[in-house]
Amino acid sequence: MNLTYSITTLLLTVWSLKTNAQTADSTKSKELQTITVEGKSLHEDISRLSGITGTYIMEGKKSEVLKVSQLNASITDKTGRQIFAKVPGVFVYDMDGTGNQVNISTRGLDPHRGWEFNIRKDGVITNSDMYAYPASHYSVPMESVERIELVRGTGALQYGAQFGGMLNYVSKQASEHKAIELEAISTAGSYNLLSNYVSMGGTLKKWKYYTYFLQKSRDGYRDYEHTNMNAQGAVVQFAPNEKWNFRLEWARSSYLYRIPGPLTDAMFATDPTQATRTRNYFSPTINVPSFRATYRLGANTTVEFTSSAVIGTRNSVMFDKLATIQDTLNRATLQYANRQVDIDRFNSFTNELRVLSHYKIGHMESNLASGVQVMTNDLHRTQLGKGTTGDDYDLTLVDPVWGRDLHFATNNIAIYAENSFYVMNNLKVNAGARVEMGESRMSGTISYYPENKIPVSIKHQYPLLGASFSYKPSLIGEIYGGFSQMYRPMIFKDLVPSSIYEKVDQNIKDAKGYNLELGYRGRKGFLRWDVTGFLLRYDNRFGTLGITDETGTFITYRTNIGNSETKGLEIFIQGDWNLSKKSSLSIFTSTSFMDGKYVSGEVKTGNANISVVGNKIESVPAVITRNGLTVNIGAISSTLLYSYTSETFADALNTRTPNASGAIGLVPSYGILDLNAALRLSDMIQLKLNINNITNEHYFTKRPLFYPGPGIWPSDGRNMQLSLTIKI
Repeated sequence: MNLTYSITTLLLTVWSLKTNAQTADSTKSKELQTITVEGKSLHEDISRLSGITGTYIMEGKKSEVLKVSQLNASITDKTGRQIFAKVPGVFVYDMDGTGNQVNISTRGLDPHRGWEFNIRKDGVITNSDMYAYPASHYSVPMESVERIELVRGTGALQYGAQFGGMLNYVSKQASEHKAIELEAISTAGSYNLLSNYVSMGGTLKKWKYYTYFLQKSRDGYRDYEHTNMNAQGAVVQFAPNEKWNFRLEWARSSYLYRIPGPLTDAMFATDPTQATRTRNYFSPTINVPSFRATYRLGANTTVEFTSSAVIGTRNSVMFDKLATIQDTLNRATLQYANRQVDIDRFNSFTNELRVLSHYKIGHMESNLASGVQVMTNDLHRTQLGKGTTGDDYDLTLVDPVWGRDLHFATNNIAIYAENSFYVMNNLKVNAGARVEMGESRMSGTISYYPENKIPVSIKHQYPLLGASFSYKPSLIGEIYGGFSQMYRPMIFKDLVPSSIYEKVDQNIKDAKGYNLELGYRGRKGFLRWDVTGFLLRYDNRFGTLGITDETGTFITYRTNIGNSETKGLEIFIQGDWNLSKKSSLSIFTSTSFMDGKYVSGEVKTGNANISVVGNKIESVPAVITRNGLTVNIGAISSTLLYSYTSETFADALNTRTPNASGAIGLVPSYGILDLNAALRLSDMIQLKLNINNITNEHYFTKRPLFYPGPGIWPSDGRNMQLSLTIKI
């Protein structure tokens, strides 16, 4: 974008002041030539949230804003290492290359479906059940996203109590100046990838609307792997006057994923593309309806009410065994074994009232964000259903009785307030509190477990405190920092005994802890930076111990097993240079160093409990670094990205030698090279090319202990996509 500055008016004003000050020759005048200064703006794909964003106070918080349309990244497949390349410390769990889900974490947390984050779409919660199953099964089409906002955990008091922070996908908006605007994005690529996204939006007087549809199909890097996905969304906004704004939205996603199964280390070394399963399927269908009313009460107060829900199912039918157990025909019956059917039904409802007030203390401006959030959730979990012996996606039960038929119901209210005020002209301090009050109850039946032993009740009663500051000693830099307490509810899967020889601690507690950070960010000339040191404390970690019950029987005891700390440094540095009127160069590094260790605790192994004090936390790399170079020449933009992640452990015992099934053992380090390019043919047409994993590195990122199955899940080898965007 060319920036043109005309300084004629300024010069004429100065000349007028000069001549008016003179008594002689005051009638003379001189015509000045227009002087035009031109410059080229640099590639802006990352920024920070403003101190006040909507009804949130973000002053002094660690935040990143990623402008998706400006990213040279594989958008259709949601390649995490590319999309979040400039966010230091993001660990990406490549469960599969389909782009069905975003699996990321920061600061040594668990990346499974982002469930350590408060995940939102346009400010509306999309986590399936914050108390029972906080994973986000809703799959937002990245083509529909304008920007991604990520706030670390120190901002948690205003939106939730999650250790990871908030991840908010902000949708594209309707055109302000057109009654109708159309956009189509078509992508084709490796593994028979074919994706089509179409949207329509516009403004009609006081009304705005935006709607989209996505259809995608893709085979996989591995044999028998396949995905069919579709997503829809619609939003209508009405602003009758300057004070009121109403927004009604509905979003839906659904996909069917044919799962190729886990591998052992020997299988991975022989052929990482092979499959151990051909009859396993996973399919969530999620609806996210919402309504929001915003009222501006004068110039200093904004009131916002949001009512939303997450309604849907998580379905799977699988031959759910270790990789060492083959799924083969029974010679006697000439049939496969019956598969296991599991269905989760989500019913999560949230109502939230937020108020942002601006006021002054003397001549100093201050802001107060406050509100109340009420959540009512009921996760109905039916598991261990006896499915068919077929090989297609079929949830039919051959026995109508479920092995587990359970409800996990939660009622919770949270009241919060955070105040931001100036101590000095360049020092701003925030102080806040959040009070959580609620209870979760598990009830139902388990076929192999005594019915009177099932009820579990967990109270969520926490006063959470936090404070942060922003000090701007000059125009080029800002020193910021903060502290915030948080907790993580004990989730459903950890409360369900897997056999009669397991028992759940009736006094089990939610995890709790805090985030502490101190950073320095800014920009001067061609350079910008953001460097942060942090400490994350995580207490009451969940695990299993071996104990002897009242009858003398040795059992597995599911309880809180210890505490951990993760210390680290997050570094983002970028240099931008204009090479000419039509070309520029950008180089960046986004690097984190982490040391995550258990500071107390022990876990069960065999018939013994072993101390894990001093051991590294699972899936916490010591180093994550992404380094890129972007060149813009005229209408062409290209980025070369190198991503490196150091080795990690799969279990708290830090087992290095893999076991036979591949479920535990070292996860080796890996480095990936990607090339992404974009060509803007006109204001309406753009082409994008993505070449991922250029060197065809064979690697995996994690050894999961539960879904999609214990063992190795290889990440994608070399692949490419070509996208065409047309906007009318």
